[in-house]
Amino acid sequence: MLLKNIDLYAPEHVGLTDLLILGGAIAAVEKGLDVKIPGLEVVDAEGLIAAPGIVDHHNHFGGAGGEGAFNFRTPPAQFSTFVKAGITTAVGLLGTDGFSRSLTELLAKARALDIEGLSTWMYTGSYQLPGPTITGKVGHDIAWIDKVIGCKIALSDHRSSHPAVETIRALVSEARVAGMLSGKAGVVCVHMGSEASGLEPLREAVKGTGVPLSQFMPTHTTRCPELLDDAVAWVKAGGVADITADEKTPGAVARYVAEGADLSHVCFSSDGNGSMPRFDAAGNFAGMGVGDPASILQAIGDCARAGDAPLEKIFAFASANPAVWLKLPGKGRLEKGFDADLMILDKDYRLRTLIGRGRVMMRDGEVLAKGTFEA
Repeated sequence: MLLKNIDLYAPEHVGLTDLLILGGAIAAVEKGLDVKIPGLEVVDAEGLIAAPGIVDHHNHFGGAGGEGAFNFRTPPAQFSTFVKAGITTAVGLLGTDGFSRSLTELLAKARALDIEGLSTWMYTGSYQLPGPTITGKVGHDIAWIDKVIGCKIALSDHRSSHPAVETIRALVSEARVAGMLSGKAGVVCVHMGSEASGLEPLREAVKGTGVPLSQFMPTHTTRCPELLDDAVAWVKAGGVADITADEKTPGAVARYVAEGADLSHVCFSSDGNGSMPRFDAAGNFAGMGVGDPASILQAIGDCARAGDAPLEKIFAFASANPAVWLKLPGKGRLEKGFDADLMILDKDYRLRTLIGRGRVMMRDGEVLAKGTFEA
């Protein structure tokens, strides 16, 4: 496929150019491409925007939930859900339920989605420490299982194991070394709650060591004002922070910009397909919702309209930034040699076409690619 006259964000703003896709990868990006290949589809994309496909690095595609009772366990995600949301890469993980949920089942789902057309990775572990593993050891999961790039824990949350600092230090060190040996990030994804301890246990865990703050990926950092304050300070000190995309996202981005933080250290994710429990003032379960994978795409548009950050930085929050910090090869950028994962948007930031690994999965708003058991 040859896209002509597209306004390209790689995510840096390239401007009007042509983009050639061959064999699932980006073959060329330059103005005035004149390519003669039999059967090559040429698309006049004038008036449209191309941006990297979304890298949703926190998605419960195998199902999640369980707070409230067994009937609150969310089902596995369908492939077309990702297509509609502009997601071309997803990282799966367990959540609260490290008891009935299985990492082998999550791994099988990751492989199934990959066959269907979504690029996938996953975390070992869950909220609990010690948490579930596939091989019996976190480091072995990361080192020996291709899809596993790191470990999941929970912190400063009433559903966490409230681990000691020494336990966190040992875990992040194990994950880091396993990642070094296998060429992976070895990141510890940290579900953050709203308890007063905030991110401080993570700071204490690496204090006096050579382990960087960026070995952790704290999530849900807009959960409460105090946690956002802590996350801004964390990023300014060299850490990486994730924003679960929702209506608070534009305000959080504005805060990072105002504080002069390095925006390449900020990521978006959806918490898609995860349960969204609501608790009353006394901490009692009060109801349940389900995370929407399309929240990232919505947040991109909301942040663009708010105008507090350049559009190229906004696209990077959901593509290049997580791809870099999680060391996802070939992902997050639209340049020669990278996977042909891209969104084509109109000027109102509505998804018109989605291409994943060179395959057109949505065209002009119509979903063309569906999962094995989808009608």
